[in-house]
Amino acid sequence: IRSHLDKLLTRQDVHNLIENVKEANETLVSELVPKLLNVGEIQKVLQNLLAEGISIRDLVTIFETLADYAPTTHDTDVLTEYVRQSLKRAISTKYFPSHETTSVLTLDPKIEQEVMGSVKQTETGAFLNLDPARSKAILNAVGEEIKKLENMGKTPIIMTSPIVRMYFKRLTED
Repeated sequence: IRSHLDKLLTRQDVHNLIENVKEANETLVSELVPKLLNVGEIQKVLQNLLAEGISIRDLVTIFETLADYAPTTHDTDVLTEYVRQSLKRAISTKYFPSHETTSVLTLDPKIEQEVMGSVKQTETGAFLNLDPARSKAILNAVGEEIKKLENMGKTPIIMTSPIVRMYFKRLTED
């Protein structure tokens, strides 16, 4: 069930969550729904977070972030990235226990620039238009580095700049 929570979250569930938050945060909810985002758009952001294993318990922070950024974009993937940044402490605590050293992989700035240079915007959103041979080379290199970390018994974590993360994740998620 945990691995498929994103698929199990329905619009009715999201509506119920919104109503629960509204009890203590009426101003926030009335500003956000339906003026800035509809229930379906909020559902998509929450599903994106759940698909990545990110807790959605802190709905007030999530809704505050959505209320801040929804006036500038309705792209649910971009809104999800803003929410991730707002939840950075909760996310990092999950992967970086206190008093422990954790190894991470970082992307070469040239690769980050290459990824961002290959992003194409369309009316329905953005997609990565990277040469297939180059994609394969990047994926092979990432795979080798992940195996090294796994062989050391560590959880592979890749750090990128926030703007690149969404597209790099799409490239590597399979």
